[in-house]
Amino acid sequence: MSNSSKIILDLCGGTGCWSKPYKEAGYDVRVITLPEFDILTYEPPDSVYGVLAAPPCTAFCIASSQYWKDYDSSGFTDYSLKLVHRCFEIASITNPKFFALENPKGRLKTLLGINPIYSFYQYEFDGLFTKHTYLWGDFNTMIIKGPVNPTPLRFDECSMSELYSLPSSYVRDPNFSKRSAQRSMYPPMFCRAFFEANQ
Repeated sequence: MSNSSKIILDLCGGTGCWSKPYKEAGYDVRVITLPEFDILTYEPPDSVYGVLAAPPCTAFCIASSQYWKDYDSSGFTDYSLKLVHRCFEIASITNPKFFALENPKGRLKTLLGINPIYSFYQYEFDGLFTKHTYLWGDFNTMIIKGPVNPTPLRFDECSMSELYSLPSSYVRDPNFSKRSAQRSMYPPMFCRAFFEANQ
């Protein structure tokens, strides 16, 4: 089976940072993200090789914890959970060789009632931040590369000028505000390590 016939769905993938190594290796990568695609109504193809999912974390992450009650009362949390559950549903429907759903440490673990099978700090893959990230799903785990970056930054301690100067390769979705986009970054080394473990 050639790589060109292996479909990778990158759900809520923004610019496709996570799936970039697959695209570079000739896989049939399909980034399913707004505004072109809404995963709540998206119907996946019959044959899918791998599913990557990065649903928005705003309603779940610790950085937004002071707004959780507002998100709950406004229905935003319910909507965000629908996106998460749809990612799991698409993986169930397509039965890919591997499936991974990413979200930072926060309350999603409690709301799902499912423990993540892998967690890492971004600096362990030469990321710039201490951000603690969880992965759910069914996939081969990666060997942690680090700590590669011995002096990681705390996102909430960075000035806007420092954030603006970060490498563009880290930004996942330019449609977000600059600060939100930087908070949603993936270290390129993580993307490469995941790809090497799941082909």
